[in-house]
Amino acid sequence: MLDINMSDVLTVLGSIAPYLAAIGVVLVLALIVTFAVNRRTIKDAAARKLIHSESWLVFLVAAVVAVAMMLFGPLATLLNNATADRHMLTDDTVAAANELAEEVQSEAVTMLKNNDGNLPLKDTKVNVFGWGSTNPVYGGTGSGSMSAQYPTVSLLDGMAQAGLETNEELSKLYTDYREDRPEVGMFAVDWTLPEVPAADYPQSLIDDAKAFSDEAVIVITRVGGEGADLPTNMKAEGITYNDNSTEYADFEAGEHFLQLSQTEQDMVDLVTSNFDNVTLIYNGANAFQFDFLNDYPQIKSVLWCPPAGQTGFAALGDILAGTTNPSGKTSDTFVYDLTSTPTFNNFGDFAYDNVDEFTITSTFGGVSSDVSPHFVNYVEGIYVGYKFYETADDEGLIDYDATVQYPFGYGLSYTTFDQEMGDVTYADGTVSFDVTVTNTGDVAGKDVVEVYYNPPYTNGGIEKASANLVAFDKTDLLEPGESQTVTIEFEDDDMASYDYEDAQAWVLEAGDYQVSINADSHTEIASATVTVPETITYDTEDNTHNGDRIVATNVFDDANGGLTYLSRADGFANYEEATAAPASMSMSDEAKTEFINNGNYDPTAHNDDSDEMPTTGADNGVRLADLTGKDYDDPLWDDLLDELTVEDMDNLIANGGFGNAAVDSIGKVQLTDADGPAALNNNFTGVGSIGFPSSTAFACTWNVDLARAFGDMIGQMAHDMYITGWYAPAVNIHRSAFAGRNFEYFSEDATLSARMVAEEVAGAQDSGVYAFVKHFALNDQETNRNNMLCTWSNEQAIREIYLRPFESAVKDGGATAMMSGFDYIGPVYAGADPSLLTNVLRGEWGFDGMVVTDYFGCFETFQNADQIIRAGGNIMLATLDVTNHVSDTASATSVTAMREAVHGILYSTANSWLYADGEPDSSAPIWQTITYVVIGLAAVVFVVLETLAIKRYLDRRKAAKVTVSGK
Repeated sequence: MLDINMSDVLTVLGSIAPYLAAIGVVLVLALIVTFAVNRRTIKDAAARKLIHSESWLVFLVAAVVAVAMMLFGPLATLLNNATADRHMLTDDTVAAANELAEEVQSEAVTMLKNNDGNLPLKDTKVNVFGWGSTNPVYGGTGSGSMSAQYPTVSLLDGMAQAGLETNEELSKLYTDYREDRPEVGMFAVDWTLPEVPAADYPQSLIDDAKAFSDEAVIVITRVGGEGADLPTNMKAEGITYNDNSTEYADFEAGEHFLQLSQTEQDMVDLVTSNFDNVTLIYNGANAFQFDFLNDYPQIKSVLWCPPAGQTGFAALGDILAGTTNPSGKTSDTFVYDLTSTPTFNNFGDFAYDNVDEFTITSTFGGVSSDVSPHFVNYVEGIYVGYKFYETADDEGLIDYDATVQYPFGYGLSYTTFDQEMGDVTYADGTVSFDVTVTNTGDVAGKDVVEVYYNPPYTNGGIEKASANLVAFDKTDLLEPGESQTVTIEFEDDDMASYDYEDAQAWVLEAGDYQVSINADSHTEIASATVTVPETITYDTEDNTHNGDRIVATNVFDDANGGLTYLSRADGFANYEEATAAPASMSMSDEAKTEFINNGNYDPTAHNDDSDEMPTTGADNGVRLADLTGKDYDDPLWDDLLDELTVEDMDNLIANGGFGNAAVDSIGKVQLTDADGPAALNNNFTGVGSIGFPSSTAFACTWNVDLARAFGDMIGQMAHDMYITGWYAPAVNIHRSAFAGRNFEYFSEDATLSARMVAEEVAGAQDSGVYAFVKHFALNDQETNRNNMLCTWSNEQAIREIYLRPFESAVKDGGATAMMSGFDYIGPVYAGADPSLLTNVLRGEWGFDGMVVTDYFGCFETFQNADQIIRAGGNIMLATLDVTNHVSDTASATSVTAMREAVHGILYSTANSWLYADGEPDSSAPIWQTITYVVIGLAAVVFVVLETLAIKRYLDRRKAAKVTVSGK
């Protein structure tokens, strides 16, 4: 759940300040009149008292009007969300969700090492070391947080449920040391890793532990969160970290967050010096640096347990106990030295030094600061993760065994498998073959069939990795000796490359393609050759790539940045030059001419005088429910859209934070959207769903059926909670292990991510829940993500790596919603980039639906509704009035853009589950009813007081006349 923060409070106050000021002005005037009108200025007592009464009645009217305008204006969306009915999950849904979450984690836990058959544990008693054992990682922070409404199974709970008895004396040592986990969030970041110093373990405790059991488990945890990337240098300026001892520092300069701290190292030394059979559990979403393992032969087993959600640690207990056989595979490559990756020098904080003209003052959290453009260079091009390491090995650039510790797609089992590759056929553009998987071991288990291709490469030609995941499948649970045949099928254009330099199109080059089944990205089991006889260039309307609606061609040339990109040519001859830290911190003159933010964007400069003003406010009698199930281009849409007023359209566009507004005239009710990549969290009512394992955990299952089941479960939970939109799934790429939000994303690989997201989206969409696939696109780090972060990359990498999962969400998952990223793609904000939102998303992929911005908040630096809707965006994720309203409501160009934006919003909502059975019932929010009652009472009070004031005035005048006549 996202918490209320001071920035939001101050923004709310800012939005209502004009109304409060108006009340204050009228109050001051009333006071002035009260004191100014006295016996000296007006001797007529009746007139004087009438003026006093009227001045305060005017104040009453002005206050009521101002408050009503506040409530129905800038506060309306907040009040609608906050007063929504609290719909809870049913008991049946809770039970089903918990069962599914545990099943997911049972296939996500990945065994990286198991020497001497150390696991399963041989003893039901076990010593569990490490502070993280008492405070494990369930998810991420920010939008990835768990709901506190439902019980959570801790790591030690999970072991207990599996019949394992843990050393309570050890656990008490850790809880006594510290109970809470340091906060790593959007508004406070404390990277402290609590761990009891080895010197603070009493010898009696160690002696008791050895007497308790010969089994030892070490738990190491790392947490990530929204808004902050993991530190690549723990001694860098601005890093908050408290050492566990005054005798030494946990980290030295240059050491990073994903390696052992000194206290953790000492704890490992302590455990391994007293126990010979040690299991290490790493609980975190970010690939850890396990370079120390070879120094400790006592550490015989290693398990990677990604963030487990609310019940997933029960599955970890079953795996330790041996009642569940681990079947997870790595979703990322684990290397010995994370500082030597191709991305390391070009990930993090890079500020331009020559962009004063683009600096804008922003107020956040009550603090005003000057915000200037920053940048990040994706110099590695397509060579992300295993695609680099496998290709670099083939080219002789690296010593693979000394560089890569655990390859992508790697994972061990308590049993063994044999995979036999059948004959490969290539006909009518389809490659197909069978793989027979046999359990050759002694216990039941599941295996993964991983299919890679190695394309023909011409030195200096189109960049190509020598290993590319193209298909995969997971077997059922196979008993010892049991076999299952898996059918593999994929299209030849799945092996195409994007040539952005010459053909400026997708190209499948002629030649021999090696198709292999692998145990992981590096270990081939069997292979066959597929020969493409002639080069195919996908550049005509009747021959587009992957079913594109229009031909894909270069649209991201302005995002190239003129960088030197990593090239395979001559054995990666340019590696040192390409992957070095930025040589210049200056924005180019060319980029400056194209850079846009709120300081230089003028919507009227982009008007087209030939545009015709659309019809508005018509009385056609069409209701939104009439459009349910209709195609996006059905003519009836025009009749419906003609009925909307400009005010209707602006209200829909501007107020899209955690839902979308009602339009009574067309029968559109207010709908609710929920946050959370692993759950549904209503940040206003406080209602949350069961929290599932992280997206990284789903990727480690390599099981698309589980992803589909999760999408189905999202739909079921959404129905219970009366929710129609889900701010997820998130499919950015694990470009770097240090990205703070990797828990929310699936993998370093686009194909694995694409298959997972397509199934999750399909499940949600089939339940009538529109899934906002995010963050579209290249939003792969948290550092400076909302500081006008210019992301520079070449078109090949953008299309092959970073857009691929989003494309699959649309084409295979049927997505009707997207959430744009905070980042810039080159010089243009992603949420207002027509190349991305119009050319690619709608034009090439055929997307119909709505694109919401990421949180509007108070980012007045670069987000504005005018630019967004003209570029292909639809709705602002805003709960407050900032720059989310369309400012140009007079030009035909703008109103046409508003109409098209609303078209997308209404298309998605008309096909939500709430409209499945016709127009849903609607009722005014309770706050509106209360407000109307209060206004009515105020009107009555005003009439009564006004009547009394006039009566008293007349009575006083009459009395005064009697007195005068009496004299």
